[in-house]
Amino acid sequence: MPRPPGVSVRLRLALSYAGVVVVTGVGLLAVVLVFLLRYVPDEAGSTSGANAPDGGFGGTFMPGRSDLWDAFAPKAALMMVLLLVVGLAGGWALAGRMLAPLDRITAATRAAGTGALDHRIRMPGRSDEFRELADAFDGMLERLERHVAEQQRFAANASHELRTPLAITQTLLDVAAKDPSPDVDLLVDRLRTVNTRAIDLTEALLVLSRADQRSFAQEPVDLSLVAEEAAEVLLPLAEERGVVVTTSGDAATASGSRALLLQLATNLLHNAIVHNLPGDGAAWVTTRETPAGAVLRVENTGDHLASDVVATLAEPFRRGTERVHDDHGGVGLGLAIVQRIAAAHDGRLDLAPRTGGGLVALVTLPR
Repeated sequence: MPRPPGVSVRLRLALSYAGVVVVTGVGLLAVVLVFLLRYVPDEAGSTSGANAPDGGFGGTFMPGRSDLWDAFAPKAALMMVLLLVVGLAGGWALAGRMLAPLDRITAATRAAGTGALDHRIRMPGRSDEFRELADAFDGMLERLERHVAEQQRFAANASHELRTPLAITQTLLDVAAKDPSPDVDLLVDRLRTVNTRAIDLTEALLVLSRADQRSFAQEPVDLSLVAEEAAEVLLPLAEERGVVVTTSGDAATASGSRALLLQLATNLLHNAIVHNLPGDGAAWVTTRETPAGAVLRVENTGDHLASDVVATLAEPFRRGTERVHDDHGGVGLGLAIVQRIAAAHDGRLDLAPRTGGGLVALVTLPR
């Protein structure tokens, strides 16, 4: 929004400083006039003879109030002009020195407005209001740069993942068009599988967006009940894969969205079931309350995972080395959604390789 030009802050500060100096000078002159000249007689006079102050016979001239004013007024006016000049010059210099940090902050803001988020102010010196503002601005730029980079990477990965089912669909349709006697049932079944994967991916992206926006109502949620419900929902998948799911623990109440926290527990348990030993696996879900908050722990058997691989599993579309890719393998957003939901509830997700193989996922939420 364009604004009309106005008086600069530096000039206003200089005028204010000069005004304070001039008002102070006027006050001092008022003190002289009121409390000093009031004891001087109105008319001039003299003393002589024995009444002379020195006891001699000579006379002494005693100026009147008008005589003192005539001698004092020009000097006072000159001093007021000098105070005004010094106040303006000194105020201009001091205002420029005080407002110099704002120039650096303004330059950084304009650079950020053009997309240069890697610029930092890094203002030296001891802490004061301007340096606190500069440090806060640097912190904002750092978070914004990290967020933009993450969103760009996520958008690129999401575009790639969404393009895959569309490309597969196009290939299936092209092959069917060239086949003189296509197997319609097989084609429909394959298209349904591809379409289901695209729907799952889209729903996962919507869940991520909802978690990032924190557009949900806060309510008390018992994580133990959420864990039991997630285990009940995924029981058929666990039986199909031969994974024994065990839930235990005490009541652990957190504040947040029950739907999102159920999604969090379901994603963790789904990940534990899918990425497990074939036919002879196990998964444990436990809840407890600690001084740090309500804790949900999901642990599963599985392949040995390196620490550097585990550190990347919560990134979008990362499934780990040699992890399964089948109809239940997910879209690579399960742990990413868990991390975003935990962050939206001011909590955190910690991942660690399990001794003997598998993964340990620990979600801590404020009580």
